[in-house]
Amino acid sequence: MSSNNKKFRSNTDLVLYFLKGNKRFFFLSIIFSILVTFFDLINPKIIQYTVDFCIDDAESDSVPVYLKGIMDALGGREFLREHLYYIAVVVAIVALLTATFRYIFRLCNAQGAEKLIQRMRNKLFEHIMHLPFTWHGENHTGDIIQRCTSDVDTIKMFISEQMLSLFRIVIRIAVAMYFMVGISIPMSIVSGAFIPIIVIYSGFFHNRIRTEFERADTEEGRLSATAQENLTGVRVVRAFGREKYEKDRFVKQNAEYTQLWINLMRTLAAFWSSNDLISGLQVMLITVLGAVFCVQDSITVGEYIAFVSYNAMLVWPVRALGRIISEMSKAGVSIDRIAYIMNSETEEDKENALKPSLKQDITFEHVSYAYENGGADVLKDVSFTIKAGTTFGILGGTGSGKSTLMYLMDRLYDLKEGCGRILVGNTDITDIKASWLRSNIGFVLQEPFLFSRTLSENIGITQKKTDFAEIRAAARIAALDETIEDFSKGYETYVGERGVTLSGGQKQRTAIAQMLVSKPPIMVFDDSLSAVDTQTDARIRHALSENTTDSTVVLISHRIMTLMHADNIIVLDHGRIAEQGTHEQLLAQGGIYKKIYDIQMQGT
Repeated sequence: MSSNNKKFRSNTDLVLYFLKGNKRFFFLSIIFSILVTFFDLINPKIIQYTVDFCIDDAESDSVPVYLKGIMDALGGREFLREHLYYIAVVVAIVALLTATFRYIFRLCNAQGAEKLIQRMRNKLFEHIMHLPFTWHGENHTGDIIQRCTSDVDTIKMFISEQMLSLFRIVIRIAVAMYFMVGISIPMSIVSGAFIPIIVIYSGFFHNRIRTEFERADTEEGRLSATAQENLTGVRVVRAFGREKYEKDRFVKQNAEYTQLWINLMRTLAAFWSSNDLISGLQVMLITVLGAVFCVQDSITVGEYIAFVSYNAMLVWPVRALGRIISEMSKAGVSIDRIAYIMNSETEEDKENALKPSLKQDITFEHVSYAYENGGADVLKDVSFTIKAGTTFGILGGTGSGKSTLMYLMDRLYDLKEGCGRILVGNTDITDIKASWLRSNIGFVLQEPFLFSRTLSENIGITQKKTDFAEIRAAARIAALDETIEDFSKGYETYVGERGVTLSGGQKQRTAIAQMLVSKPPIMVFDDSLSAVDTQTDARIRHALSENTTDSTVVLISHRIMTLMHADNIIVLDHGRIAEQGTHEQLLAQGGIYKKIYDIQMQGT
């Protein structure tokens, strides 16, 4: 089982865990992002000093030493006045460097983002695969899929776009404000005053956006679950003519989901439009104020041009800063939803878990079990022994606990403290490595699940490498070989999702063959012959008895014909063992078994 049961105390811990192995890409992205920001801010300075120093007659003292040195190296003021294209070449070089650094930044960022999402998907899938069977019963498949797709994409966008943008924005604002203060302190104060205003009102919208996005995200999970259930259960929907009902239900749920997004978009529209209004007001004030200062000779024409350029460069970052704060609300919700999965406890074996032989007696000692929903006990003080190498039958009505017994034996459900124990030989199954236990117990369910693959691939899916002869031999025991031969593509016939292209009996027989390929020492047939006719049932049981002599076979069925040749049979009634014995002994008792036998035999 999974050795990773790490608890993430905060969202930051979870994000850093997902970033493991990819941090270098984002580190390089930050470095080249800083270079892009720096070179973006150089050109306005070059234009400023070109206008003031080369075109106009500003004092050379106003030119920084490093820039004056470059100009002197190019030939001095008079030479540059006659050869302004030199400056144009410098501007072009700076622009080319900026474009190069931006390309490298985007390349590193894209690689980091894709590596991040790859690791997130892998870790989520691995973690989900090791979560308890009960966890899967409590969480809708559609909602889990939505968390692993939409929420993963939201987190990727936050880390690769918004978080890096936040870093770039802070750097850009700091450097631009430094240059702006060097030009005009009053204008810098006016420009900078808008930044805290935007941050404050963004914080005001933050919680509201988060709440509305969380509702929309949760509803999307429900909508995905509805769609997934209808797509996988399309035959049932069609068979009962429920298309209109299911369509109306989906339309209603979709309308609720759409309305939640409309509400969210209204909030975002109010946020973004007010953001744009404040940013536009800032640009207008700086343009007017700069023109006044320029006329009053408080600043030069070059300084005015440079300041307006820097302020224009701040407009997008300042607007984006507010938007990023709002997007952080969405990312926070998505991280919480992913954290719910990653913080769910996976199955863990005991230290030094055992791998004993399972060709031993299986003993249930005073087993009681109730589901987590707080209902009554499904099993009540159940005790019996399944002798190794024998065939054991379990009969009982719906809800009597037949399947639960086998789920407990396979550790799909865990017995609580003081609710009995299950032994293989003298070893408690809780001391056995779960993967070892399950690999040695073959399970065939009443409703088998087949994958969207060929029949051959489905039958051999339990083994890493399976010879076709073994696949065919297993199919022959399951009375499936002749049926497959009638298919145009034989064993290469493609099985649709969940085996939709096969009949119920064909699916059950495919599942039986699938289990037989692995040759487990314990075989459980949970009403897995219910969809086949009595003649085929008899053929399969006869073939099983001849080919599984070394295995312990557990037959769960409502059909006495399936159980009557078992070495021992128990009859469950409301979670308790009402009767136990061979077929003949149970008939002689004249109890529940005898009554069911008489009813079923009347129709033969």
